[in-house]
Amino acid sequence: MRSDWRPSADIETLRARARLIAQVRAFFAGRGVLEVETPVLGHGGSTDLHLASLSTEATTPAGRERLWLQTSPEFAMKRLLAAGSGPIFQLARCFRDGEVGRRHNLEFTMLEWYRPGFSLNELIEESVELARHVLGRDPGPLRRRRYRELFRDQLAIDPFSIELAELRRLAGERGGLSMADAPRDDCLDLLLSLAIEPHLGREGIEVVVDYPASQAALARRHRDPEDGEWVASRFELYLAGLELANGYDELTDAAEQAARFKDDNVARRSAGLAEVDVDARLLAALEHGMPAGSGVALGIDRLIQLALGRESVAEVMAFATPRC
Repeated sequence: MRSDWRPSADIETLRARARLIAQVRAFFAGRGVLEVETPVLGHGGSTDLHLASLSTEATTPAGRERLWLQTSPEFAMKRLLAAGSGPIFQLARCFRDGEVGRRHNLEFTMLEWYRPGFSLNELIEESVELARHVLGRDPGPLRRRRYRELFRDQLAIDPFSIELAELRRLAGERGGLSMADAPRDDCLDLLLSLAIEPHLGREGIEVVVDYPASQAALARRHRDPEDGEWVASRFELYLAGLELANGYDELTDAAEQAARFKDDNVARRSAGLAEVDVDARLLAALEHGMPAGSGVALGIDRLIQLALGRESVAEVMAFATPRC
C-alpha cells in the first residue's frame, strides 16, 4: 500500500498555519485594506524570461482557448486598482513550472497587496511590520542595502560597469557552469544567489534596493544618484538567507509596459523559449488609468516556514508537489 497519500505537513503544523493566515487577515483588516479574490486563469501570462508559466486549453464562450495559470495575481489586481478598488490584498494560489525544492513548490500561496499613494519606502516599512507580526518576534533591525553595494562588498565588482566577458568568467567559476554565452542578468542572478543571498538577513531584516534597470519588470525606473545610471524602483526583502518579498513602485504607463512585454518575448525567442500571451486587459486598465502607488508580493509559505522553524516550504503545506 502506497504511503504518499499522507500530507506533507503534520496536522498540528496545518493548525498553526491557519492561525498565522488569520493573523495576516487581521493585520490588513486593521488597516482598512480590502481582501479580494481574482481568477487563477487568465488570457495572458508572465512574459518574464526567468519565469515559466503554465497554460491549459479550455472551452469558453469564445471556443477553445489557451488560458494561463497565474504566476502571481498582479495583473488582475491592477485591473481592480484601475477600477477604483483602493488598497487591496490577496492570498492567491500561484503556479510556476519547474520550481520545486526546499524553498519552492510548483503550486504555492502568494500574499500580494497594493497601496495606492504609498511610496516605496512606506511599503517597505509596512512589509517589515507584517513580517514581524507573523513571526511573532522581532528578528532584528531593518537594514537597507543597495544592489551595487552588495556586489562591491562580497565580490569586489561593480555589477553595472564590469565587462560582460569578465562577468561571465566570474559567474562560471562561482557556479561551476559554462556561462560563455549567458546574458548579463543571468550572470548577475547566479552570483547573487550563490555569493550574496545566503548572507542576507542573518542579523535582522535586510532590504535590497536599486536593482539594474533591466530587472525592473513592472516597476518604475529612476536615476542612481551616484552616477545617473538607470535603476529599478523596487526592493526585495530577506530574512535568514531567504528572499521573502519583492516590491515595486508600480509602473502605470501602458505604452512602456507594452514595450517591456514585447521586449520580454523577443528575449524569450532568442533564448529558445516559447512566447507568452500578453495580458491585453492589463494594458487596457493601465491605459484607462491606474493610480500611482506601490505593491508587493510576499511568499507566505516561506514566511510561515520561518515562523514555525521548519526546514522547507513542503513542511508547512498540506500537499507539496510530489504528493499532490
